[in-house]
Amino acid sequence: MSTVPERSELAEQHKWALESIFESDEAWREQFETVSDRVDELTAYEGRVTESPETLLELLELREEIMREVSQLAVYANLRASEDTRNQEYQALSGKAQALSSEASSATSYIEPELQELTEADIEEFVDSEPELANYDQFFDDVLRAKPHTRSAEVEELLAELGEVTSSPSEIYSMLADADMTFPTVEDPDGDEIEISQGNFTKLLKHEDRAFRKLVHEEYYDEWEGVRNTVGTSLKKQVRKDVKVARARHYETAREAALDGPNVPVEVYDTLVDTVRDNLPKLHRHAELKQESLGVDELQPWDLYMSLTGEEGPDIEYEQAKSWIIEAVAPLGEAYQKRMAEGLESRWVDVYENRGKRSGAFSSGTYDTQPFILMNYQDDISSMYTLAHELGHSMHSELSAEAQPWHDAGYEIFVAEVASTVNETLLTHHLLETVDDDELRLHVLDEYLERFRSTLFRQTMFAEFEQQIHEHAEADQPLTPDVFDELYGDLKSSYYEPASVDDHIQREWQRIPHFYYNFYVYQYATGISAAVAIVEGIRQDGEAGEESAAAYREMLRAGGSVYPIEALELAGIDMTTPDPIESALSVYGDYLDRVAALL
Repeated sequence: MSTVPERSELAEQHKWALESIFESDEAWREQFETVSDRVDELTAYEGRVTESPETLLELLELREEIMREVSQLAVYANLRASEDTRNQEYQALSGKAQALSSEASSATSYIEPELQELTEADIEEFVDSEPELANYDQFFDDVLRAKPHTRSAEVEELLAELGEVTSSPSEIYSMLADADMTFPTVEDPDGDEIEISQGNFTKLLKHEDRAFRKLVHEEYYDEWEGVRNTVGTSLKKQVRKDVKVARARHYETAREAALDGPNVPVEVYDTLVDTVRDNLPKLHRHAELKQESLGVDELQPWDLYMSLTGEEGPDIEYEQAKSWIIEAVAPLGEAYQKRMAEGLESRWVDVYENRGKRSGAFSSGTYDTQPFILMNYQDDISSMYTLAHELGHSMHSELSAEAQPWHDAGYEIFVAEVASTVNETLLTHHLLETVDDDELRLHVLDEYLERFRSTLFRQTMFAEFEQQIHEHAEADQPLTPDVFDELYGDLKSSYYEPASVDDHIQREWQRIPHFYYNFYVYQYATGISAAVAIVEGIRQDGEAGEESAAAYREMLRAGGSVYPIEALELAGIDMTTPDPIESALSVYGDYLDRVAALL
């Protein structure tokens, strides 16, 4: 019987090195008390932000010192909680860290409203008087840009204090999906019993036995049906929270508020949706190729994850995946490649699934720590690509922190998803060009097409769904599980026109945690579009390719010192036009032709 192991059964080298942040939980608690006592130091400057250039610099430096310590406490607690969401001790630590973060945010909430009493000319005078303030140019620009949407110091303090409460829908959903829900055990065609989990669900849907895939599909979504009202309520509350916070800040829509944070024009979102919509026939062709390769009369939802070969891909063990990924990033330069290799040997990665572990994958860390990557590695091609993806995020953080001061090191998701997808694209080219194994090459080609399908098309479909449910809330229309089913089912039918849409797949919205991230998912789609264009430049011969790689590294090192659209311009990409999206879709079409010829 295949079961998910307890964490204690996993080898130490496959667990992330959280002791590099705090050597013990007791050390964390001691630091927590120290930092908690320091938060009040920040309130002493309230009403004095613009008193003098010297006072402003003193405050900003104190804020950095305390916030860096708060971040380390929060990351350690959250990563420990992610290891096993059933562990109440670590859930308590995470709750304490979140409360402290909220307290620290509240204690500094007066800074922006007070700064916004100044004009650009006033800021220039401050910088002339205290030159070290010039290091905060981007921060000052961002603060003044947000002036129309910043409330009084009193209201800002209240909104900051409510942060712990307004995050409740996401936290409740996570505890339900990762800690409380358990899925059935099913018998595979060989007679082995396999426990379905959040980590292995999509892998099981790649099994060559169609009846088994259908069984997994139905059993998994039947379990979600049992918590339908709970998940529907949590998503409704998340959407209404987004809308109310946007209105509190004088935005017309929640989407406008979400995109204004990173200063991304709303037109970028609309251009993405419109361009992908215009190219849905390419996705339909992909589905038709799957139908033909499987030899079925009608493509069903449990067929969508299947390889175009009609077989499961070969097993790829973690050590092999690491080796191929390191080799693949060679075009980004020796220093980049070496840094990644060292990180993989320094326990950046928490590799395998265990009971209670948070599902999915992510890259985390702070300015003062190494990166930490959560994986649920399944010894398959998809897991290898996910590892490459998260390593892209981690390397982005490493280069940004190395080049930028703390207040400019944090970058927006809009550029983060470019860094992750560049690594995926480089991995594809490397494997297709170097691995002498026709079966593996075909599966790699298929996986890359799947990445296009799931990243460019699927995430754009998610973006449409997210926009629709927020528009419902903004129009004071009801948001119920039935409404979510109807909206999601209609989109699924439109995007996957050749495939059947059953009542199980209409409930797929229930299992997508990203809907709690407030207009997050569209950035996966813009990210892959920009990444494909960047890699095309890097793969040029000779000096042109080296210059493109250098420009890309400059983009990574820029961190948050420029806005996302400007950062991509450093790498030669203009996301305010449909050109990168159309270019990526053209590559997708070319690869479909290539696979069709092979099949």
